[in-house]
Order: sequence, then C-alpha cells, then structure tokens
Amino acid sequence: MTRLNRLLVSALAGFMMAGTPSILLGRHFTASAQQATDASSKMEAGIKKALGNSRFKNVQSSVSDGIATLTGSVKVFDDKDQAEKKVKRVKGVVAVRNEIEVPRGEMNDQQLQQKLVRAIEYDRVGYGTTAFNAISVSVQNGVVTLGGTAWGPVDADSAAAVAANTPGVQDVVNNIAVDPVSPMDDRIRIATFRSIYGFGMLNKYAIDPGKPIRISVQNGNVTLYGVVDSQADKDAAGIRANQVPGVFHVTNNLQVAGSSNKPK
Repeated sequence: MTRLNRLLVSALAGFMMAGTPSILLGRHFTASAQQATDASSKMEAGIKKALGNSRFKNVQSSVSDGIATLTGSVKVFDDKDQAEKKVKRVKGVVAVRNEIEVPRGEMNDQQLQQKLVRAIEYDRVGYGTTAFNAISVSVQNGVVTLGGTAWGPVDADSAAAVAANTPGVQDVVNNIAVDPVSPMDDRIRIATFRSIYGFGMLNKYAIDPGKPIRISVQNGNVTLYGVVDSQADKDAAGIRANQVPGVFHVTNNLQVAGSSNKPK
C-alpha cells in the first residue's frame, strides 16, 4: 500500500470514528422521544378509561409533560371535581389543569343561596343529628361557601355534597367546623334538645323535621341558631338551654321571623 493510500484509509477511519458518537446520540434522542410518546399514549388511554362514565361524555383531555388538561363541560360542579380526582389517580399524571365548565343556570346568587339553605336544612333528616347541625351558606358569583358547625364529619361532607350536586354551583368552599368528640357535649346536646323541644310553648317546632332551632355545643358552651316565630320563643329557648346541667354558657343567636336582622 502506497503512502497516499495509507493516508486516505486513515482519514476515512478517523471520519467514521468521529461520526459514530453523533449517530449514537441521535439514536438516543429518538429512543427517548419514542418513550415519551408511549408514556403519553398510556396516560391518555388511562384518562379515557377513568372518564368512561356517561357524566363525563362531554369532557376532553390532553397530556403534555405529565400534565393533564381537562376541557369541555359537565352538568354540576361535583362532576368537575370528580373528573379531576379520577385523572389525578392515573399512572404518570403529575398534575391536572381543570378547565371544565359548569353551566351557571338561570338562578342568581340569592336564589341559589335560598335553594341551598333549604336543601341542606333537610339533608340529614331521619339520622338524629339534624338539630345539632348549624351550617351557614353564602353564594358569590356561583361560588358556595359553607360555614358554621356540624355534629360529625358525615354531616359536613353531606352538606358539601348537596352543594356540589346543585345545578348552577361553580365551586364549593367547605369551611364547616366539625364538633369535637366529647361524651359530655353529647349529653348536653340531648338534654338541651329535650329541654327546648319538650317545653310547652316551643313544642310546635318539634313537628318540623328540619328542626328550626339548631343546637351547637362545643366544650359545654351552647349556641342556638335558627328562626323562631316571636321574641318570646327566642327568650324561652335561651332560658331552657341555660337550665341544662353542665352548660357553661349559652349564646342565643336565634332570629325572629320578619326581623330586619334575619340571616340569609
């Protein structure tokens, strides 16, 4: 082999060796891109399966870098909330951007609030805890905020579920405080209930399954909520609550029907 030929062979070998890393790097990027595509495809399939229920039929999804974006519409806020929770559980999804729309409906905030107050007032009838829930409702631009107190977590969650499944509600903020577990408070609740609803002039309120006089107890402190027919009824309820053994203090927040300071 001549000197010239040896030089050409060496140059060709060097060129081939120099190009090898680029070829390998290109293959690496191609493989990574394919893996990312496969992962997105699996997530999209998982999301489609998670949203297979008919209530999500108008919901669309897309995935980018592990972030799932939900669009479309549902009938009530609970469907929107449940869609997000289901997608979050899909393997590979790191976050959810929930842009699902809920119809606002024809009711204004005041009408929606009145509807919710009524629905939540009678929500737990028959379970024995109705008189011990004092849950407040406010609505602004379709966003419902729940406050006050509930006898137990089931009562609080049930009220939130009522709001979330009411057409027109755009979001639910659950600020309900659950009463602490206390045998002493339980005894006071029952005794106060009997003292108030068993009293002659107040017995008429016991007929209403919604129990309009609500009794909230925390650490021996009793607060009365609700609406009564007259100032005399309000005063009588307060006196009856004060007579219960073990009660430390009574706050009488009962409102008289027709008064200007009646709560919404």
